[in-house]
Amino acid sequence: MSNTINDWLDVGERALKYKAERPRREAEILLGSAINKDRLYLITHGEEEAEAPDFHQMLIRRNENEPIEYITSKVSFFSQEFHISTGALIPRPETEILIEKLLEKLDTDTQESIVEVGIGSGVISIVLAQHLEKASFLATDISPDALTIAKMNISIKQMTKRIEIFQTDLLEDVDKKIDILVSNPPYIEDGIVLEANLAFEPQNALYGGNIGDEILKRLIDESFTREVRILACEMGYDQKDKIETYLKDFDFKSLEFYKDYAGFDRGFILTLV
Repeated sequence: MSNTINDWLDVGERALKYKAERPRREAEILLGSAINKDRLYLITHGEEEAEAPDFHQMLIRRNENEPIEYITSKVSFFSQEFHISTGALIPRPETEILIEKLLEKLDTDTQESIVEVGIGSGVISIVLAQHLEKASFLATDISPDALTIAKMNISIKQMTKRIEIFQTDLLEDVDKKIDILVSNPPYIEDGIVLEANLAFEPQNALYGGNIGDEILKRLIDESFTREVRILACEMGYDQKDKIETYLKDFDFKSLEFYKDYAGFDRGFILTLV
């Protein structure tokens, strides 16, 4: 028995009725991935018959709380599509704010050295490189799986000559001058129980230590030791006071916090000199 696109979407909507806030929309995303068609095609060709042998398995995976981005291997970030898989954290819209806030501080013609700690899927370095064409970029990650995903995105976006990457813990073995340091590091306190879908994401990209802010503090220390000009970091919603307290004995130019789309404290821009 053949199914039309609308038949498949009806199946998907019913299957995701109790899992998704917008079951029809998620069914469209999954079916589009299964048959390699965009949403407009699905809408305008609803009566067309289609073969979608992977669709049922996709629905099962989604009902088991697997994020839709991992199922489709695609994620939207900064109005672009990137490859994603379970070896790297799924980029969130809030991280776009980190990039926007940092770009506000930088001249588009800057030739400064920009280093990202914890490159993950590569989206931060790639978007920054797209906007800062004369800057140099280096990015690190401790996870070989994340580096594989980052390399794929860097290649797809034709940034291989712009972004140098290698595996290390934070900035170990990085001996070059760093002007701008940027990171979306792990900052969740060990032992905190997270939503079911987060179980699919790399845990070492989520948990930051017994308190949660250990890596943030290490990055701050590295910034002063290496005489970095600007440190831009994402952080937990409850870590503003901790960061302010930690920095009270340091000498720096300015410290600016910013909020996410929900109004929670989400990151900071530390200008050292």
